[in-house]
Amino acid sequence: MNLTAQLNTLREDFLNLSPVERARRACDLAKELGKIGEYEKAYEALLDLWPNRNEPPKVDGLDDATAAEVFLRAGALSSGLGSADQATGSQETAKDFITRSMQLFESIDDSHKAAEAQADLALCYWREGSYDEARIHLANALGRLGDDDSDLKAIILIRSGIVEGWARKLNEAMRFYNEAAPLVERSQDHYLKGTFHGEYGMVFRRLATPENREDYLDKALIEYAAASFHFEQAGNQRYLARVENNLGYLYFTIERYRDAHTHLDRARDLFLQLKDVGTAAQVDDTRARTLLAEGRPLDAERIIRQAIRTLERGGEQAILAEALTTYGVVLARLGRHARSRELLDRAVQVAEITGDLEGAGRAKLSIIEELTSQTSAPELVNDYETAAEFLKDSEDPATTKRLIRCALRVIETLMHSAEAEPEIESASWDGFSFKKEVLKIEKALIERALRDAGGSVTRASRLLGFRHHQSLIALINSRHRDLLGTRSAVRKRRRHLFSKPRRIKKKETTQPSDALDANGNGDSNAGDLLASESVG
Repeated sequence: MNLTAQLNTLREDFLNLSPVERARRACDLAKELGKIGEYEKAYEALLDLWPNRNEPPKVDGLDDATAAEVFLRAGALSSGLGSADQATGSQETAKDFITRSMQLFESIDDSHKAAEAQADLALCYWREGSYDEARIHLANALGRLGDDDSDLKAIILIRSGIVEGWARKLNEAMRFYNEAAPLVERSQDHYLKGTFHGEYGMVFRRLATPENREDYLDKALIEYAAASFHFEQAGNQRYLARVENNLGYLYFTIERYRDAHTHLDRARDLFLQLKDVGTAAQVDDTRARTLLAEGRPLDAERIIRQAIRTLERGGEQAILAEALTTYGVVLARLGRHARSRELLDRAVQVAEITGDLEGAGRAKLSIIEELTSQTSAPELVNDYETAAEFLKDSEDPATTKRLIRCALRVIETLMHSAEAEPEIESASWDGFSFKKEVLKIEKALIERALRDAGGSVTRASRLLGFRHHQSLIALINSRHRDLLGTRSAVRKRRRHLFSKPRRIKKKETTQPSDALDANGNGDSNAGDLLASESVG
């Protein structure tokens, strides 16, 4: 019997069931409907217990275990529906309901259900952008579980990876996904499998472009394909749409804009069919970035302005901060510099208040990148120092690359500023050497690039903006020989799905060899919980 039929049966049997039986069946059905993204139908299943979304559910006459389940289902739905329709206060309401549920489960010593509730509570904090709180709740939920809680443990590990991914702690995210992988493999839950592959692919996508790792793009595409398959099997149209959005973002990053628009069109149409205006607005954020990259700032401005109006109604502040950053960049390209600065400053403030320091740092970098000519040298230095502080723990190579580019831009501005300033009395500059100070900064930038590149001179040269890695080698040899020991061994590149066929010279006595990966192994290109790419 499908879930819609079960909903009809529940209505028919309503009068023949006891209050506890009605509540139990309603909660079970709402949970299954929620898993396939049918939030409206899930709410319909709970309507007799929870007629008003802004008020607590009715649990009079229910035992503690059943009441706890009702609060949990109402809280999870409040969070999901609030994300979809951007209803004001939905995440706070959800947190209140889920906290009540967790307390009831604790009072009856049901550690498994308490862990499930705490994992859902973490999801609310993640949606708000409060990553530290989400981490704490997920770690505590994991500590409640025994060895037999395989699927729930996998869910918590995946959500931990999601949080770290959005906080740009990509190595930590990968660690959580690798730990979850064997549990997911054993599971029969297509929703769980689809979520894992979708989020795992997102980490590879985030690592691919800044590191020029086209093999990571291949892996991202493979993971997205697996996610689509499992979501189709689960019947989850909402998460199929999120995969389409993620594919659109991937193609945007590699400048295949026509493909990006195709996937974004599909994603937006699906979300609007589901009345999910919140995630449709996130698709519009990705669309605006794509239009801007195509040199169409007026179209981008129209799209992102409407997305901001939608996102301002809800409580997902980290997503709003990302959209504000996009809007600020678009207006800067249109020459509306004063308004651009206002929006970017607001993006910094929104992200910082909610706890998304990475998002605040990226907004600061956008100020330096887009408004250099409109910002004084001392202000640029202050903006850079603030950004560096926000981003000091970032593991995102794209962010590292931007930090280095912005540092070079600030240095260039300071040099021009120094040339333009009148001569200063030598007494106030006693012992100062401009060249030495510039060399210190140069060395610090090279050292950071080498560290973030794992010792690879080729990758470090890309981070620093050199066209050829020999330029960086010459610079190290001539000015910073103490950095020579940080180099690593040269690695061979792997072939990838986007590469053009190599030209192979014909030899009479030799046979073509198998492609090898960086570790000498044969190259094998095989075919959120609840998160979407456009959030950040």
